[in-house]
Amino acid sequence: MIKLENISKVFSTYEIETIALNKVSFKVDESEFLAIMGPSGCGKSTLLNIIGLLDNPDSGNYSFLRQEVSTLSEKRQALLRKENIGFVFQNFNLIDELTVFENVELPLIYLKQKSSVRKKKVMEILEKMKIIHRRNHFPIQLSGGQQQRVAVARAIVTQPKLILADEPTGNLDSSHGEELMNILSDLNKNGSTIIIVTHSQRDADYCQRIIRLFDGKIIHENVVQNQ
Repeated sequence: MIKLENISKVFSTYEIETIALNKVSFKVDESEFLAIMGPSGCGKSTLLNIIGLLDNPDSGNYSFLRQEVSTLSEKRQALLRKENIGFVFQNFNLIDELTVFENVELPLIYLKQKSSVRKKKVMEILEKMKIIHRRNHFPIQLSGGQQQRVAVARAIVTQPKLILADEPTGNLDSSHGEELMNILSDLNKNGSTIIIVTHSQRDADYCQRIIRLFDGKIIHENVVQNQ
């Protein structure tokens, strides 16, 4: 599904040049559950943004769903992202002015799906995420665990081929964090390809494989033994 070859990314300012990624190469198979780990500033989020088509590398090749991304226009990349990738963020990134239903519906509006189709899909996913009773509430009226459930519902309502999660349990207590990782694990068992960025070894142990970054390079890669 994903193939990265010698991916490099440099951030430059007037005074300093920072190498975020330095010739990173690896593959991700369909239905794999992968964790990317490493200290703050090692390039994890930059790598996730490139995989998610939110940023472009300065050099190297990135193939997603057998398409070389660098050859695609910005418009085509955006469409590929909207149709195939769901995002789960540490800070939830819900829109405060929209209800739970409206937040989850938003990706379907971007895909220009009919209102009746949107309603059916949103209600089904809210039921699956056990948050349907809060569908008319606003994010501020929800607990952190409930907000993250809504964020996951929004990420998967389009049935994306790939789910990307950046520190998904970072703002949750241990019990809600475990609950979320079980949700992601179930999604993976049902066929979703999932990549998470995390500092948590406990979260990484839910995955099938762990890639460790340091100073923009892969320093270690291993299969999780409990899989």
